[in-house]
Parts: sequence; structure tokens; C-alpha cells
Amino acid sequence: MAALRAQQLQEAERLSASVLLRDRGNAAAAQVLGTSLLLQSRPKDAVDALQGVARRSADPAVETLLARSLAAAGRRDEAFDQLRRATGRRPPYPLAFLELGEGLGAAGRLDEGVAVLEAGLALTPKADGLRIALGYLQLKRNDRSRARRLFQEVRAAAPRRQDAMVGLAKVLALDGEYAQAADLYRRALILRPDDAGARISLGKCLLEMDERDTGEAAIRAASQQAAQLAGPAISALAATAHGRFFLRPSAALTFLRAEAG
Repeated sequence: MAALRAQQLQEAERLSASVLLRDRGNAAAAQVLGTSLLLQSRPKDAVDALQGVARRSADPAVETLLARSLAAAGRRDEAFDQLRRATGRRPPYPLAFLELGEGLGAAGRLDEGVAVLEAGLALTPKADGLRIALGYLQLKRNDRSRARRLFQEVRAAAPRRQDAMVGLAKVLALDGEYAQAADLYRRALILRPDDAGARISLGKCLLEMDERDTGEAAIRAASQQAAQLAGPAISALAATAHGRFFLRPSAALTFLRAEAG
């Protein structure tokens, strides 16, 4: 575990594999081995390492890691089946519900994902991670009132939780409450200045409020912070009544790179 924390992945793999040779059901060693293999982009090896231990131990943490490995290996349906087994363990393991619900949502199976997350919350009412994930799925279903309530519940219990701030800000922006959304995005960026997506969203809110200079500056800063966000940044500039539209992508990139540094 110390080797894994230090990112000494091959050493973590070697040590955990040697433990499993002597104790084939050691769930902690299996988790270290599976995680080190996943971090080395070797999901098939992780599956091979975890399958036997998952069967022997019925440990939901190992089963959830196996499901993550199966998904990374392109075996999504098997991953869902494994997660369903993990969600049936007692005491409940919230991460299994989280990964299954989010995975179903990402696959477009929103109603199933919502049902899984709601079942997890019924068993573990204090699991704010499940509540936030459910809020984002409700946003995908355009049930903004339900999403708002979920994010507000988390904010009441954990006012400094950044992902709840961003989730609630998204709802507020969709409902046209741009000033309140911008305030939440600013607070979220204090907690996580590296969240370029939140910075782009802040810029969009400012543009909607006709604060053009500060909105464009926020979007520029985000695109310069993460080059892969140039596309979303250009879309953000064009999406509002007070934004900008570029006929040529090169002109948009020049605009975004202006004032860099």
C-alpha cells in the first residue's frame, strides 16, 4: 500500500502478488494489485488478478474494482453484472451503487441509473456522493427541481463540498439565475482553481449577465489552463446572446490565446 501511494506501481504489483501467492483470498492485497495494474493501463491483467479473489471473498470492494477493470477492458455488460452483485452485499457498499448508477447513466440508461442510486441512498442515507450523482442524473433527465433539492441537501450538510456547489450552479444557470450561479462557481473555483470546466461555466454566466470582459477573460483563462477545452470554450463564447461567433476556427483560437501569460 505504501508503494502504491508513492506511485511505485511495479513494486506495488510485485509485493501484492507475492502476498496473494501465500494467501489467495487476501482482499487487501488484491485491491493493491488490481489498482496498480489499472494504473499501468493493464485492465485485462487486473481482471485476471481479481476474478478468483472476488469469487472467494465476496468482498464488495474487490468486486467493485473488478467491475472497473472489466469496464476498462471493454466488457461493460459484465462490469454491470459484477456491480449488481456488489450492491447486493450487506452491509451496503456505497461505491458499488455509485459506479453502477453512474455507469448506467453514461450508457444512456438513465431510469435504471436513478433507481440504483435511489436504492443506495435508501440503505446509506448519509452517502452524499450518491446524492450528488443522483442530482447529475436528474439533470440529464431535465428534472431540475429534483436535482436542485439534491444538491441543496448536500450543501446544507457539507457547505464546502465543491462538486455540490458546481451541481447547484449548473441548475441555477439552466433556470436563468445567472448571478447566483456565478457566485457558486466563484466559490467552487476557490476550492479547486484547476477546475477549468467550472471556469468556462462561470464565463458563460457572466456573458449572460452582459459582463462581457470578465466573462471572456474567464473563458480565455480556462482554455489556456487546459488546451483540450478549446472546443468547449469556443462553444461557450457562441452560446450566449452577448458572446462571440467566429467564422473560422483559427480566428477563435487566436482570440482565446490572446493575452496568454
